[in-house]
Amino acid sequence: MRLTTKGRYAVTAMLDLAFHSQIKPVTLTDIAARQTISLSYLEQLFARLRRADMVKGTRGPGGGYMLAGKASDINIADIIAAVDEPLDATKCGGEGNCQKDQACLTHDLWMGLSEQIRDYLKGITLAHLLERHRVQEIAKRQDMEAQQVIEIHRHPELMSHLNDLL
Repeated sequence: MRLTTKGRYAVTAMLDLAFHSQIKPVTLTDIAARQTISLSYLEQLFARLRRADMVKGTRGPGGGYMLAGKASDINIADIIAAVDEPLDATKCGGEGNCQKDQACLTHDLWMGLSEQIRDYLKGITLAHLLERHRVQEIAKRQDMEAQQVIEIHRHPELMSHLNDLL
C-alpha cells in the first residue's frame, strides 16, 4: 500500500488548518505557503473536504476555511477517505479477484494489513496530533519561514516588484 500525494497533502493541510484556524479562518494561500503545496491542488482537495463536511468556507475579507467540527472528531482515516484515497494494501482493491477472478494466496494477509492501517488512522484525530509538542514546534517554525511568502502573496505590488528584480 502506498499513500499518494493526495492523501498526504490532505492530512497535512487539515492539520495546518486545525492549528491555525482556532481564532480566525485560514486562507488556502497561507496553507500553500506554509506547506509548499500548490494552491490549485489545495483548491481541489478542499472542494472534496468541503463536500465531506470536514471544512467550511467563509467568503469575503477575512474569509478562508475553518474546520466544520471539532478537531477531536476528525480522524486521519476519514480525511484520507474524503479525498478518495484508498487505504488498501491489496492489489485487487479488496474485491478478492486478485488472481483469475478469485482471491490470491495472500489476499487475507493484505486485507488484514489494510484493516490494521485503517484502524490505526481512525484512532488518530487532528486533536491528538495538535497535542504533540513536536507538531507545535514545527508549525511555529513553518509560520516564521512562510511569513515572507504569505506577505508577498497578500500584496500584489510586492510580487510585481519581486518579478522585476528577477
